[in-house]
Amino acid sequence: MPCLDNHEAFQKASIAMQHFYAMIMAGGGGTRLWPMSRNNTPKQLLPLVEEQSMFRISVERLAPLFPPDQIYVVTGRKYLEALRKEAPEIPAENFITEPYGRDSGPAAALGLTVIARRDPEATVAILTADHHIANKEAFRNVLVAAHELAGDNYIVTLGISPSVPSTAFGYIRRGKDIREINGFRAYESLGFSEKPNMMRAMEFISTGEYSWNSGMFILKARQGLEEFRRQQPEMYDRFARLAEFVDTRDFENMLDQIWDDVKKISLDFAIMEGAERIAVIPVDIGWSDVGTWDALFDVLNLDEFGNGFRGQAGQPILVDTRNTLVYSDKLTVTIGVEDLVVVDTPDVIMICHKKRAQDVKDVVNKLREARQEKYL
Repeated sequence: MPCLDNHEAFQKASIAMQHFYAMIMAGGGGTRLWPMSRNNTPKQLLPLVEEQSMFRISVERLAPLFPPDQIYVVTGRKYLEALRKEAPEIPAENFITEPYGRDSGPAAALGLTVIARRDPEATVAILTADHHIANKEAFRNVLVAAHELAGDNYIVTLGISPSVPSTAFGYIRRGKDIREINGFRAYESLGFSEKPNMMRAMEFISTGEYSWNSGMFILKARQGLEEFRRQQPEMYDRFARLAEFVDTRDFENMLDQIWDDVKKISLDFAIMEGAERIAVIPVDIGWSDVGTWDALFDVLNLDEFGNGFRGQAGQPILVDTRNTLVYSDKLTVTIGVEDLVVVDTPDVIMICHKKRAQDVKDVVNKLREARQEKYL
């Protein structure tokens, strides 16, 4: 009898996983990684860490947990062709395109609307197209744990175990222990905190109760839409109208009609910070959002002097150089420098101090103000 029980449990788990979908959010621009990341070649399409693009790696690390027909991609229309070439195994109808960017809140609502219409029993892992995850097996294992917890009507967020008191991320405070699932402990969430100053970040770390907000969430699709109905009723009403047109010839036209009136807002602000029954699973999966050039120092293989490089020309010549990143397809030579980021593209050379990498976004704003669109 125990074998039969185990077999039945396995069958039930297999059936449940048939309703488990990955939704990759792939519409961002990544302006802090300019001049590599541009309007037509955003961060997710760049081979920043490995030889393949960030998006392609994001798709591959989902196998074998998610077959291609259970992977969805939400992106901008201008990126559709490039992303489909990167992942031809994903069915064409699983690429959901925004007319233009309205931040992650509407993007998530759009994806949940389509998936819930096609499968009312769907549980969805809302994932990213441009983050680095070193431990792929642990990542898949925690998604299995989160799927089980979502079955108890929790909205699950993956909290990253913080290595330093960073001011670059939001934080999640964990509360009451729920239980252990698949080797991971799950906790009730006591709420989100926005990016803190350094003193506050140090306080968070000292308590041992906080994790970084990874921006990855696992939830029942209908539960997510219910949170939009409760917290963003105007937005919900527009997507509820759109749901009636999913998989019809009028879907794109209807999407265009509602999109201009949809509020631009992040998913965190739209529903997650005010959601009911939030749970957090703290994880150590070798995660990085690779949000800035200096973040690449944490994920690239560095030489004995703390230097890293990427490019097609082979190793640069680094003489008396320390803690410097070179990203170039040309032979690059540095002499007597340290703590620099050097990025060479066909039309731009950028050199900045490692500590000023966050300011690259300001350069993008200045180019936009000067109407230098050709460099954007």
